[in-house]
Amino acid sequence: ASCISLYAFLIISFFLPPPQPALETTEIDVDGGIDQDIFDINEALGLDLFEGDIKLDRIQERNSIIGDSYRWPHVIPYVLDDSLEMNAKGLILKAFEQYRLKTCIDFKPWGGEKNYISVFKGSGCWSSVGNRQEGLQQLSIGANCDKIGTIQHEFMHALGFWHEQSRSDRDDYVSIIWDRIQAGKDHNFNKYDDKTSDSLNVPYDYTSVMHYSQNAFRNGTEPTIVTNIPDFMDVIGQRMDFSDYDLQKLNRLYNCSSSLSFMDTCSFELENICGMIQSSDDNSDWQRLSRVPAGPNTDHTNMGECKDSGYFMHFNTSAGAEGSTAILESRILYPKRGFQCLQFYFYNSGHESDRLYVGVREYTSAHPNGTLRLMEEIKGSPETYWQLHHVSLNVTSKFRVVFQGVRGSALSNGGLSIDDINLSETQCPHHVWHIRNFTHLLNTSPAGAAGRIYSPPFYSSKGYAFQVSLYVNGTVDNPFNLAMYLYLISGANDDHLQWPCAWQQGTMILLDQHPDIRHRMSNQRSITTDPLKLSDSSSTYFWDRPDKVGSVASFPNGTTFRRGPGSGTSAFLTHERLRSRNFIKEDGVYILLTMEDISHLLSTQPSVSPTSVVPDSCPDNPCENDGVCVIVNRAPVCRCPAGDNWWYMGTKCERKGSTQENTIIAVSSTIAVFVVMLIVTITTAVCLKKKYSQGKKNSESPSLEV
Repeated sequence: ASCISLYAFLIISFFLPPPQPALETTEIDVDGGIDQDIFDINEALGLDLFEGDIKLDRIQERNSIIGDSYRWPHVIPYVLDDSLEMNAKGLILKAFEQYRLKTCIDFKPWGGEKNYISVFKGSGCWSSVGNRQEGLQQLSIGANCDKIGTIQHEFMHALGFWHEQSRSDRDDYVSIIWDRIQAGKDHNFNKYDDKTSDSLNVPYDYTSVMHYSQNAFRNGTEPTIVTNIPDFMDVIGQRMDFSDYDLQKLNRLYNCSSSLSFMDTCSFELENICGMIQSSDDNSDWQRLSRVPAGPNTDHTNMGECKDSGYFMHFNTSAGAEGSTAILESRILYPKRGFQCLQFYFYNSGHESDRLYVGVREYTSAHPNGTLRLMEEIKGSPETYWQLHHVSLNVTSKFRVVFQGVRGSALSNGGLSIDDINLSETQCPHHVWHIRNFTHLLNTSPAGAAGRIYSPPFYSSKGYAFQVSLYVNGTVDNPFNLAMYLYLISGANDDHLQWPCAWQQGTMILLDQHPDIRHRMSNQRSITTDPLKLSDSSSTYFWDRPDKVGSVASFPNGTTFRRGPGSGTSAFLTHERLRSRNFIKEDGVYILLTMEDISHLLSTQPSVSPTSVVPDSCPDNPCENDGVCVIVNRAPVCRCPAGDNWWYMGTKCERKGSTQENTIIAVSSTIAVFVVMLIVTITTAVCLKKKYSQGKKNSESPSLEV
């Protein structure tokens, strides 16, 4: 269904019911249009947590990075509690993918391990710090906490990190304005000396995902934290993604030498072109250049801003005969997961008959010299700008990525160019929306609906048609922000789909166009279709069929369709943060879009399988002291938490044992056994002595004659 062409959809759309008078599309803000930070959410709930979002236990002392015994293993067991909102479940899994891409930390569903993280929908967003060695360890992702940066922040706490501004050297970089802090909240701004705080020799980080925002715990409208370098005032408190220094600290603490799902990156700045090789099976070569007269005039990495740098690879199609070929191959790569995403920028200054073929050369025991497999053909009219491309791979044996340029049949003035290649074992986005001349839009678009632009129509993997809108200068109520909303629209497959639309998660990512995927801090939000959600103003289902609940709209070519109500946020990203990263490059932005079915996450409690020791969970938990109830042979059984020197026991985990108690029991048992053995020994000795005496007496009596 997802392969039905847009052309077919446009034809079918002519047979929709006759257009009704145009109505304004309704939109709702999932966060009320307020960019609430973690601490705002928790404060509104009346939570009194340490530093706003940290749960301390009775014995925990304050350190910046806690001791070795409180580190987690590199593969962390977790449980997604059924209390979690569906959108949060999907986002937690996306956050895990970011950890895999940028660190050596991995996550696996709990399989009976002693210590594990239980993520649930509690009140607010909070976590303990480090592995508390207490069995089940809770981490709360409550209402409005379902943002990937918030989830990364709380898991950073769980991995052993405290807030950035509590470092011992923080006064060199920020000033705390004490009289602007709420009464009784001063302790949240304490700093700790280098005897109890370890920054792992990483510089102070204004961009850390672990830094307070400038308005944390304020008692009025003025900031409580002022950066000593004014340019960073609007940077602190970001919840987009890990910063480079966040990753340095995390990788140092856990001794990571490489990340799990990252494979390769290349911007061609070095003459060795990242170990790539020119094939001997062609009749031309790719060249490392900094500009081409017919285009591109600059590389994509630096956009010509750095002197004596800025290179890309170019295949000249203005020379040679038709069919001339140039093949560029990556170094040999070793996959682990069986799926990969290749991302690169492509510039076509040649002719529309020129072709770029992307493939893989796979090496197996049966084919030690490699077998070439075509993955995608890229063609199209020449353009005057770099274009982002994604190619999904599914390689399981060692391989090379192959770029093959082929000269077409017509005259060319330029050729084919590639730059900023990234390869990772992640899923590719389903769709890309490229918005050009973005600076002009920022400078001329009014706030509100008059400044709203719509994406082309897209199809999800299940066949649902959808669309995204962007308010370039925000809504009337919330200007100076990017606002973004997701809509279902009428499509060619609607008669064959389930309505209301159930548990499809749409993710909108504004791409940070840093050349290395590991250093990107993209901004994203996800929306999940709840089939039971009702519209605010009526009893209709919000995610019902657009023909039923939508308003009439039209494509640029005049074709009409129905657009359902939209869901998103008017606080997607501030203009200040928009300019803080490489979101705008070559005067364009890229929005990556994915809509995927997450209905399999409806129940995420551990379950029995032939290879698993994790039983089904109980509908009601009778266990005390954070015990976990599981079903064994159709009967509820409590799995009691335990630490290094303590444990709970009993049918409901109602009694606590400890090493000290165990020692007393062991000593008592030893004494009792000694006493019993002593009695047995004495009794045995007495009996043997008596028997010996009786035998001697008998031997001294006269013997009978035969």
